[in-house]
Amino acid sequence: MMAILMPAMMVSSAAYAGSVVQVTDSSGQPVLDAVVYAELASVPQPAKMANAEIQQKDKKFMPFVTVVQTGTSVSFPNNDTVRHHAYSFSPAKPFELKLYSGKPAAPIVFDKAGTVVVGCNIHDQMVAYIHIVDTPYFAKTDAAGTARLPNMPAGKYVLKTWHPKQPTTASVQEQSLQMDSNNPAVTVKLNYKAV
Repeated sequence: MMAILMPAMMVSSAAYAGSVVQVTDSSGQPVLDAVVYAELASVPQPAKMANAEIQQKDKKFMPFVTVVQTGTSVSFPNNDTVRHHAYSFSPAKPFELKLYSGKPAAPIVFDKAGTVVVGCNIHDQMVAYIHIVDTPYFAKTDAAGTARLPNMPAGKYVLKTWHPKQPTTASVQEQSLQMDSNNPAVTVKLNYKAV
């Protein structure tokens, strides 16, 4: 009996190459900076300690969209010749980094899933988005609208897609994703026009 169960257990815990996700807008055009992430349908994913960075340069936050796993520390270095005042009133993580140059003393830990809109209290045109997810399986689309999820264990997932330019009333788009040895490319069409 054990000899029969062992191969089955090995197959179920195998990791497969990550899935390729193609994201388009309602007219079929590729979408840049869409966040895609896969959550196991039955098992919560533990948070991992990680670091990320959003720079301030040329009176812009870079990158415009950042995706991190819950528990990630994000630093906000100011590489501009002027001081900035980075802040957010978003429920997922309100914070304020008052007028500063260089690197703030401590990064901000994003410990709750959700979306954070970051602004500068001095330069209104400066905006960035941080999407915090409860899974290590996430990616962001490139200019061709393509994202590559990392290697994932076999199983049933819920694939979620989010973009900052979707209407604020729109919820995160969801669809089923089955990871196995035949994981095909996935296409997601968002309900908004990118151009």
